[in-house]
Amino acid sequence: MTDLWSPITFAGNTLPHRLAMAPMTRSRAKPDGTPGDLAAEYYAQRASIGLLITEGTQPSEDGQGYLATPGIYTDAHVAGWRKVADAVHAGGGRLFIQLMHVGRRSHPDNTPHHRQPVAPSALSAGDEMFTMTGMQPVPVPRALETPEVRQTIAAFAHAAKRAVEAGADGVEIHGANGYLVHQFLAPNANRRTDEYGGSMENRARFAIEVARAVDEAIGPDKTAIRLSPGVPTGGIAEGEGNDDLYRYLAAELGKMDLAYLHVLHVRSDAFLQEIRGAFGGTLVVNRPARPRDQIGADVAAGRADIEALGAMALANPDLVNRLKTGAPLNEPNRAFFYAGGGAEGYTDYPVIAAA
Repeated sequence: MTDLWSPITFAGNTLPHRLAMAPMTRSRAKPDGTPGDLAAEYYAQRASIGLLITEGTQPSEDGQGYLATPGIYTDAHVAGWRKVADAVHAGGGRLFIQLMHVGRRSHPDNTPHHRQPVAPSALSAGDEMFTMTGMQPVPVPRALETPEVRQTIAAFAHAAKRAVEAGADGVEIHGANGYLVHQFLAPNANRRTDEYGGSMENRARFAIEVARAVDEAIGPDKTAIRLSPGVPTGGIAEGEGNDDLYRYLAAELGKMDLAYLHVLHVRSDAFLQEIRGAFGGTLVVNRPARPRDQIGADVAAGRADIEALGAMALANPDLVNRLKTGAPLNEPNRAFFYAGGGAEGYTDYPVIAAA
């Protein structure tokens, strides 16, 4: 039986165990979207976790939704991320930069161009967004014209090339959590009548074409994607009604021989096994608020190849050592999950002596 501490090789990357750090927005980038001065230290501290999936990183100006999130489409962004990648590699880790286009989950005050958000359809998420002037309702987005959809796909591919230029081992397309790719998948967010809306196959088309464009730009071994079947974040309402779409999508993505599929799992384990079987490649599974005594259960049961941990990894840069030795875990400082640009709640979590 495979256990959590068994080595694994996927897409040319060899890890000493089967843990990963899940992507977590930290809102500490510089005003131009360059990773903040402490970002290299933050990620390097956690290099022993193995596979580090970065915070959501916008592939274009349209892709930004929140204040102080990083980008990966300018020379300055590349230079900033190169420092991060070099630091992670020096610590023995692997770095996949998550490409996150937020779509309708944005506010003009938070973007470089201050334009109306874009989305599959002109339907609001019903969210509020933190801005420099406080919380504001997100506006109704503008529906992308068909040529603009294709331009957005090209922006993902361009960002992927820039990520590899920065030294990243790959990119993870954010197709989850109510952001743009997820919006195309969900019937209540996508009312299009062109080839990107309507049928199951049409609603999956954007995700598939983004993955294919990124694959062609940097190679399948550097291309991954994250999905969240049934997760209602950002006004998405799927329930179990979109299950056939995810079965179809997993199978289509599996044909590309991607580095991995990352599933934020809130559905039944039987459904997870179906997705695993349809995809056929390396599966990373992230369960919200996974308790410590369940870490490794998905790997042991054959439901996952790698398990991704979020806040636990954020608060414990030496997570591997603590899990192996049974040492107590630091509690996450939630007041500073997204705060400012300083070290508090970011790079100041204590570590214990190595075993």
